[in-house]
Amino acid sequence: MGTMGLALPWKARISSTPRERGTRVEPSEHFAGGHSPAVVDSLSEDAALAAACRSGDLRAYERLYAMHGARMKNLARNVLGNPIDAEDAVQETFLKVHRSIASFRGQSSFVTWIYRILINTCYDARRSRLRKKEVANEDSEEPPRHEPRAPGAHPALRMALERALAKLTQHQRDVFLLYEVEGFRHAEIAGMLELTETASKNTLFQAKKNLRLMLEPPRSSAAEAR
Repeated sequence: MGTMGLALPWKARISSTPRERGTRVEPSEHFAGGHSPAVVDSLSEDAALAAACRSGDLRAYERLYAMHGARMKNLARNVLGNPIDAEDAVQETFLKVHRSIASFRGQSSFVTWIYRILINTCYDARRSRLRKKEVANEDSEEPPRHEPRAPGAHPALRMALERALAKLTQHQRDVFLLYEVEGFRHAEIAGMLELTETASKNTLFQAKKNLRLMLEPPRSSAAEAR
């Protein structure tokens, strides 16, 4: 499990305390009576993009890539651990979208549907890579190659983060990445991972709790005696 592209600082991201003023909150906290104008515009553009892609308009696919390509690559890089596999996964996702656009029924937003395809593509790539590594390890005694790391992070910190993330369940890791790193809302995550919003929130809470337990330094006996 690579952690390239993960956003820091992590203490703020795994804190269980309420978000401070100025940080992101769920839309319902702002607009109890309905969608904001920005959300309405986003939904309208989402529907227009879906219709244009369904009609075979290549410019719509170009628009889709311009709007979401970078974010899709970042998400794929977080799931797969390196930019090369991430690029391949995004390209494969767009091919799948083009081939299966007729099956889109609008039960979720078009963008959520695309990200669900991306996540499943990443899962397939991850399983395939693991199988290839198992075969390679059986056929060769050469030491395994380490995946490239993101520059700029302290090696000890990054190793601790990688170990902690690797110990989370797949669902906890994915929900954490989608919410805290990529900035998706629980409603969107629910559509991508095919679970309920409540399950997404509970999974995120458990992921943060587990990360805190693994990353916080143990209290010394002297500090506990105070």
